Amino acid sequence: MSRAPQPAGPDARLLQGQVATLSLLAQLTRRARHAATVEELAFLAANETHGLVPYRQAALWRRDRAGIGRVLAVSGTPMIERNAPFPMWLEQVMAALDSQRRDASPLAVVASDLPADLVEDWAEWLPAHALLVPLSGGGEVRGALLLARDPPWQEGDARLLGEVADAYGHAWAALDRRHRLRPWRLLMRRERWLAIAIAALVFGVMWIPVRQSALAPAEIVPLEPTVVRAPLDGVVERIVVQPNQDVAAGELLLTLDPTQIRNRLDVARKARDVAEAEYRQAAQQAAFDDKSRQQLTILKGRAEQRQADVTYAESLLARIQVKAEQPGIAVFDDPNDWTGRPVRIGERILTIADPAKAEIEVRLPVADAINLEPGAKVSLFLNIAPERRIDATLRYASYEATVAPDGALSYRLKATLAGTSAPPRIGLKGTAEIYGQKVSLFYYLMRRPLAALRQMTGF
Repeated sequence: MSRAPQPAGPDARLLQGQVATLSLLAQLTRRARHAATVEELAFLAANETHGLVPYRQAALWRRDRAGIGRVLAVSGTPMIERNAPFPMWLEQVMAALDSQRRDASPLAVVASDLPADLVEDWAEWLPAHALLVPLSGGGEVRGALLLARDPPWQEGDARLLGEVADAYGHAWAALDRRHRLRPWRLLMRRERWLAIAIAALVFGVMWIPVRQSALAPAEIVPLEPTVVRAPLDGVVERIVVQPNQDVAAGELLLTLDPTQIRNRLDVARKARDVAEAEYRQAAQQAAFDDKSRQQLTILKGRAEQRQADVTYAESLLARIQVKAEQPGIAVFDDPNDWTGRPVRIGERILTIADPAKAEIEVRLPVADAINLEPGAKVSLFLNIAPERRIDATLRYASYEATVAPDGALSYRLKATLAGTSAPPRIGLKGTAEIYGQKVSLFYYLMRRPLAALRQMTGF
C-alpha cells in the first residue's frame, strides 16, 4: 500500500510553525479565560507568553489611573517583594510609559524613551529592546505587559502579541466585574423585597433604647483616710512602718532628721544661760547701783525670751517623731523614696486608712465622658478577678477635668461600694463601667463618630 505524500521543504516547515503558533495562541486564550484571579492571569501573561514570542524578561503592570499603578507579576518570580529596588524602579518606568502611550497598540521602547532619572538604571535591569503591550477590556486599559529582549522587535511579533493581549484584557475585565459583583448586590437584584425588609429592620433597631455606658480605669481607695503630713520643715530620716502595714494608735510612723533642731536647741540654751547670768549679776548689783537697778527689768525680759526659744526648740525636737493618730493601715509607696528627702511643713507623706472603709475612684477620660448623675450604677471588674462584678453607686463626679497620674485629661469619679461584705483590698486596680441615661442605639453607636466629624468640620 502506498503512503500519502507529505509536504516537504521550507514551505512545509513554515506551515508547521504557523500551526504551532496558532495552537499555542489558542491555548493561552483558553487558559486566560479560565483564570480564577487577576493574580493568576498576571502570572500566566508574564511567564507563559514566552512560548508564543521569545523574550528575556517580562512584567505585568496594573493601571489604577493615568500614570499610577503597581506591578502584579515579574517573569521567573513567584512572588514580588514590594520594597525591592527592581519592582520600585519598574513601577516608575511603567508609569512614565503609560503617559507616553497614545493608543492601545503595542509600543516599542528603548532606554532613551524614558526620563533622565530612569535611563541610567535601564542597562542594569532590562535588555536593550522592550515592547509595551497595553491590555484593554471593558472599554478601558486595565494594565500593560512589558516584554524585553536583546534583538529588536518585529512587526509580526507586535501583531501576534496584540492578539493575545486582547484575550488577556477581556479575561481581566471579566475578573474585575466578578470581583465587584458582591453577593449582597446579587441579593438586592434578585430579592429586592428582602433587602428592603432588612433595611427597615435595621432602621427600626437603631431606635431601640439602650443604656449608655463608658469604660474607665478604676482603683480601690480609702474612704475618709487620715493624712499624715510633715509637722515642720526638715529631712525625712527614716520611715519606720512598711506599706500596707497595720498600725495602732500612737505607733511611731516616721522620724525627721534632728540635727538642725538639736543645733538650734544648743544655741538657744547657751543664749539662755548667758541671759540668766547677766540677770543674776544685775540683781546682785541692784542693791548698790541705781543703773543696774534700771537694767534689771530689761535683762529679766531677755532671759525669759531666751527661755522661750529653748522651749520652742524642745517642742520642735519632740515633733520630729510622727505617730499614728488612729489605727489602720499605712498607705504609701516605697519607704526608700522618702529616706533623705526634704519636706515642707504640711506636705503629705502617707495616709492611715481603715481597711473596712473603702470606695472606688474612677478616672473617666474626657473623650469618653457621658451625662452622669449621683446614684448612677457603677460596675467594677478588678484585674485580679475579671470574672467577678463589684457593684457600686456613683456619689461624686468632678465638674472640671484634671490631669491623671498617667498624663491623660480625665474626670474624677467616686463610687460607694454596695453590700455589707468586706471591701476589696485598698490599692487594687481594675476597669469600671459607668452607666448613664438611656439613649437610642443609633446615638450609642454614632456618638463618637459624630463628635469627631463635628471637630473636623465645625458643624
